[in-house]
Amino acid sequence: MTIDSGLWLQAAGALAAILLLLALGARGLRWGGLATRPGRRLAVQEVLALDSRRRLLLLRCDGREVLLLTGGGQDALLGWLPNRDDAA
Repeated sequence: MTIDSGLWLQAAGALAAILLLLALGARGLRWGGLATRPGRRLAVQEVLALDSRRRLLLLRCDGREVLLLTGGGQDALLGWLPNRDDAA
């Protein structure tokens, strides 16, 4: 029984397309925050560009949030934010 080479190419293309869709879907879930990796202690919550060089970052570390100012002459830790439970 001989299989045409065109059929092999079609099957390989379909397999490649499915694998690509699965990889893109997994990346989208991770980027959207739906699929988090267990054991992660540090995460970038938000980034705000202040100008062409400086950025304001909101980081989460062990359930707490901290503001960092990066770029320019020196990076600076602006401070730890109060927990949302403490602020209420």
